[in-house]
Amino acid sequence: MTDLLFRGGRAFLAAGSFAEAVLVRDGRIAAAGAEADLARLAAPRCETVDLGGGLLIPGITDAHLHPVQAGLERARCDLSGVYGLPEYLERISGYAAAHPDREWIDGGGWDMSAFPGGLPHRAQLDFLDRPAYLIQRDHHAAWVNGRALEIAGITRDTPDPADGRIERDADGTPSGVLHEGAMDLVGLLTPRPTGRDLLEALLAAQSHLFSLGITGWQDAIVGSYAGSDDQLPTYVSAASSGRLKARVVGALWWDRTRGAEQIGELLERRRAAEGLETFRATSVKIMQDGIAENFTAAVIEPYCRCGGTGLSYVDPEALKGYVAALDRHGFQVHFHAIGERAVREALDALEGTDPATRLDRRHHIAHLQIVTPADVPRFARLGVTANLQPLWATHHAQMDELTLPFLGEERSSWQYPFADLLRAGTRFCAGSDWPVSNADPLQGMHVAVNRTEPGGSVHADYPTAQTPFLPGQALDLATALTAYTAGSAWIDHDDEAGTIAPGNRADLVVLDRDPFAGPPEDIWRTKAAMTFVGGEQVH
Repeated sequence: MTDLLFRGGRAFLAAGSFAEAVLVRDGRIAAAGAEADLARLAAPRCETVDLGGGLLIPGITDAHLHPVQAGLERARCDLSGVYGLPEYLERISGYAAAHPDREWIDGGGWDMSAFPGGLPHRAQLDFLDRPAYLIQRDHHAAWVNGRALEIAGITRDTPDPADGRIERDADGTPSGVLHEGAMDLVGLLTPRPTGRDLLEALLAAQSHLFSLGITGWQDAIVGSYAGSDDQLPTYVSAASSGRLKARVVGALWWDRTRGAEQIGELLERRRAAEGLETFRATSVKIMQDGIAENFTAAVIEPYCRCGGTGLSYVDPEALKGYVAALDRHGFQVHFHAIGERAVREALDALEGTDPATRLDRRHHIAHLQIVTPADVPRFARLGVTANLQPLWATHHAQMDELTLPFLGEERSSWQYPFADLLRAGTRFCAGSDWPVSNADPLQGMHVAVNRTEPGGSVHADYPTAQTPFLPGQALDLATALTAYTAGSAWIDHDDEAGTIAPGNRADLVVLDRDPFAGPPEDIWRTKAAMTFVGGEQVH
């Protein structure tokens, strides 16, 4: 393989350390330093990559996303690029007309904030001649029409499942919104994608992620959830054939309707991926609660105006035993925790793991929307990594209209406490939760630093979008970038990535500008110009 000399800008090596140039040999970092020194080290047949004044960074690892679902949704009725009921109906009508052979209209990407109270209605979809199943942007609810409810046999007499809720009209008739576990009542009836569909979705997602500078990730749900099929065979196939070029860890889905008896099955699933170069199934995903906007996030004090304290999907006492057992079997535990009670329950469960193995397992808690001040220092004390989704920490319609009014002033001030966690010595990783939100890591870094909406966002014209949200919780750019690179690679146990250091794999991204050199409010404008995996250009 020809040597590559990256020059003409500068390189972010790790934790705020920079160099003038970087030399790559045989797919690995050979050296970083002064351009003149590296030019003398380079082989006679050396290819120069001109940074054009931009910044070379380590390949980005997204620590929490759902690429197969994203790829499928982009190929179906995709509502993520538009906003508002008229635009949704136009997109749905166009999709139905273009696909008269489809038995169902399925897809997703609608935003709760586009509807009064965050709730669409079945009647808005009853113009369709087919059943409809459209997943909400956050993947915690589905919008269905009357035909879909009829096929599923859901009536006013249908009870809510233990881990979800059927939204209802005043007379008890299902309104057409299914929350959390209730999604499966319809979702599992939709046409199943073929193995080829799933593989094409994964490869399309990989291409998109490469275009954003993402060279590795942790798939946060590998299993059947919310009507989706198990992706494990897809990953094994893609990795075995060499088509999966990114480095990926799969977080195997913990079935919250079952208990410790499923651990043996998880061990078998982990073994199915052993020996693969680019994929490992070494993490287990436990979704401990829902989201605040539909009152399923687990909180300590009741929600304002509506009461209720949300759902703990796994009994907190049983959770301690499950997590301890997973830890003993060598699994990393990847928690979803939005509400402050869920965060506390996850931390309590991790208290029960062996301190001697905790650092090796690299357990982490994702989302962390609400964290009580008393729980902030526990992350560092327990060696638990905070998995940040920074893009959500702004004033946007969903936050201002559907979240803040129901959390109350004090609890609202506990949201996304990134700076408090940093000051307490917490280790960070970061991700997008794509397709829940934009996969672009530079957009997430922009929010982490500015706590405002990126200027190119769909909601940039929202009145308070450029008012910083709890600005005291902002991070500096070097910390945010390190979370997306070294922090997330560490979470994936990928110790040959995340930093530009001799011997590491040459997973590299050329940014079209140096975001450290411009004003912080312009970070969102930065794009990935080139992406390399093991020294091979993939974008």
